Amino acid sequence: MPTDELASERAHLTSSREHLARMRARAASMDSSAAADWVSRMLLDSAQGRRLKALEDDPTVPLFFGRLDYADGHPEAGRPFYIGRRHVSDESGDPMVVDWRAPISLPFYRASTRDALGVATRRRFGFQHGRVTAFEDERLSGGDAVTESDEHWSRILEEEIERPRVGPMRDIVATIQPEQDVIVRADLSESICVQGAPGTGKTAVGLHRAAYLLYAYREQLRRQGVLVVGPNESFLRYIGDVLPALGEIEAQQTTIEQLAGATLSGVRATYTIRGEDPADVATLKGDARLAEVVRRAVWSHLTAPAEGLVVPRGARRWRVPTYRVEEIVAELRGRGVRYGAARAMLPQRLAHAILLAMEEAGDSPDDRVQDAVARSQPVKKYAAAVWPAVDPAKLVHRLLSDAQFLASCADGLLDEDEQRRLLWTKPARAAGSVRWSLADAVLVDEAADVVERTASLGHVVTDEAQDLSPMMLRAVGRRATTGSVTVLGDLAQATTPWATRSWLESLRHLGKDAAHVEELTKGFRVPGEVIEYAARLLPHIAPGLRPPTSVRRARGELDLQEVADPVAAVGDAVASALTRPGSVGVITPDALVRDVAEALRVHGTPHTVLGAAPATEPVPATPADTTAAPAPTIPAPTAPTEPPTAPRTEVVPATLAKGLEFDHVVLVEPATIVSAEPDRVTGLRRLYVCLTRAVTSLVVLHAEPLPEEVAA
Repeated sequence: MPTDELASERAHLTSSREHLARMRARAASMDSSAAADWVSRMLLDSAQGRRLKALEDDPTVPLFFGRLDYADGHPEAGRPFYIGRRHVSDESGDPMVVDWRAPISLPFYRASTRDALGVATRRRFGFQHGRVTAFEDERLSGGDAVTESDEHWSRILEEEIERPRVGPMRDIVATIQPEQDVIVRADLSESICVQGAPGTGKTAVGLHRAAYLLYAYREQLRRQGVLVVGPNESFLRYIGDVLPALGEIEAQQTTIEQLAGATLSGVRATYTIRGEDPADVATLKGDARLAEVVRRAVWSHLTAPAEGLVVPRGARRWRVPTYRVEEIVAELRGRGVRYGAARAMLPQRLAHAILLAMEEAGDSPDDRVQDAVARSQPVKKYAAAVWPAVDPAKLVHRLLSDAQFLASCADGLLDEDEQRRLLWTKPARAAGSVRWSLADAVLVDEAADVVERTASLGHVVTDEAQDLSPMMLRAVGRRATTGSVTVLGDLAQATTPWATRSWLESLRHLGKDAAHVEELTKGFRVPGEVIEYAARLLPHIAPGLRPPTSVRRARGELDLQEVADPVAAVGDAVASALTRPGSVGVITPDALVRDVAEALRVHGTPHTVLGAAPATEPVPATPADTTAAPAPTIPAPTAPTEPPTAPRTEVVPATLAKGLEFDHVVLVEPATIVSAEPDRVTGLRRLYVCLTRAVTSLVVLHAEPLPEEVAA
């Protein structure tokens, strides 16, 4: 590697950082005080804040990671293009760094010797703490290009993929592979389902697609919005830094529980999710048939008029006969609009009927008369009696507590046993005292949409979608009725009783039948020895899926240890893992979390417990590379010393392991993880999730015999 060329690249990085600082200073100098009014001033301040956030520079993160040099004859030949996370330009506006999402950057991810896309050389950079340390070139065209049969191996690319995992999830912008890039750059109008095996980067692909769409369709999506739906709050904390690191701060992130809970609390602020259903009841409440039950329940509130409408006006009394009211109601129902929208139209339609009667009598009323009649007390009272308001929470409360009402709405849809199981055993007197479950809240969300149409976003990304019930999928889908979706998941990792059986079924519930399914099987995270061991489970948990393959040269390490006491053995296994760089995850059956955490405390190993509050007296942490998530609360130092670092070891309940990754995993008692689930298939799927969290090494500690499906 020529020293002078490396020095030149370092100089370009330094210059790029200086120009980024200049761009940020210029953005900071904008003065909103000259705005015409306070609304304009607030809009300018908001835009300035977003711009400053997007131009933040982290000196430990390289501004660029690659470079393209186009071949002679290409319109861009003769000048290099540096590919990075954000655009940086010099004073004259010429690019110092090109955003990875720009069209000119596409060949960095897709060019090959088979199709060089006009590129002569692709360069990758190696960095240490934000400083350029190396580069390597790949000749794609010309006399010195590698032949198609030569498999190009990039040391820098491999080192980036295998870099130790500490703290939250990081972006993969420097290592996106061609098959991933096709998904990332798909058009906004396309809805895509990504079936991804463990370690194939499906979550990162979905987040990078969101970042790409926010770049390519910025104004549209700024108005319409982008939403990322994850399985739980721990997962959201884990992925939370990816989009901001790519310069995107406008996408919202939530869980299905938060999504349905927001609708519930929107009905009344005191309504919250604080209950839990048995698995069979939650599965039944998540059945797609409940959508029709809810729809019937809402529309059942329409009341046939007992008599016609009479409106006194001046010295006369105007009438709308009963049959005409019934015709108006039938017409509004036939328009296919929401219950609440049609209800809002009814007074105007009744007033219009009065207007026609006036005209027939020789009067000449105008629109103002019709509006006045529609707002009159007799019309409003009559309309409210015929078409009463519906409270979605009170409706679901009645459905689940009133056997007769449920039977009338579920006739022909649910049998008597299913109706009996749906009913609360001890129903609350009123909706305000209900201990709402997640499945209940999803039903309320469904009812709210029947009453008033849910606002649609421009794009929705939903991860671990295989674990969503049909009713949950409907809740996500109605947030994208006019937008598109990116659905991420793995059928082999489905661990809920209501999990989907096929992606085509899930897409139908989402309302995206036209979406296509992309399957990712090349594993970049899980090493070969580990993924091959875990893949023994596939014939039993997802026989229709292709087994994943690891593309990493390193085979990784798999160590199956039969011990007398797995909990007691955890301390030594973790201590051994901590002699190497990276994070350590101790994945344990939920019932053993306390015991494992105590064993680590006795052993003197600093650690955190995922999903739990930090201990009041944590074991003093030893120096580590970076912060793990969630980090314990550590008092701020009284002197300007190095900031304290969180432990590299995290105890993870098996039920929260999905979507996470650790350099080293110690897995405790697989048989107990399997037996903790309602059925064996679900238990084996949970085990599959736990086995595939490792990036470098996996140690399995067991006293009980290993499940026969993975026994050596």
